[in-house]
Amino acid sequence: MPYRWEQTETPSDRAELHLWPHQSLSAEGFSIFILSFFLLALIPFFGLIGTVLLWGLLPFMLLAVGGIWFAIRRNNRDRQILEILTIDHETLRLVRHNPRGPDQDWEGNPYWVKVAMHERGGPVPYYVTLQGSGREVEIGAFLSEDERKTLFAELSDRVRVLARP
Repeated sequence: MPYRWEQTETPSDRAELHLWPHQSLSAEGFSIFILSFFLLALIPFFGLIGTVLLWGLLPFMLLAVGGIWFAIRRNNRDRQILEILTIDHETLRLVRHNPRGPDQDWEGNPYWVKVAMHERGGPVPYYVTLQGSGREVEIGAFLSEDERKTLFAELSDRVRVLARP
């Protein structure tokens, strides 16, 4: 799962949750994919060797390889999201580190914070939010549906345990 609970001291004192989107393509996999695409795109050009048409079509093939390279790199940069939720007896704090733009943060009292799951009506099914301090903030919207259900159950339990005085 693309999230991890980090215990500090004892489980009933404080907990920290780190969430991030799936990163399925490694740097090595990216290199292999780009090289494979380039080599497969070259196959039709073998019949054009020695003709003027080869030089007319080659820039378009290179443009396609460059476009795929740019799109995958841009997607990789856009997926560099990290959400950190810190829960203790006095505060519940959510910080979202965005790939571009400033960090976003939210803080509330765990005794009054409500963990909610919206089965419909959100941007994704089973949308998990934290309600408190006059605001409602999303958490883990980039997770899969099953992961959001599991996150809701775990988060509800942790907040309930740590909100007790």
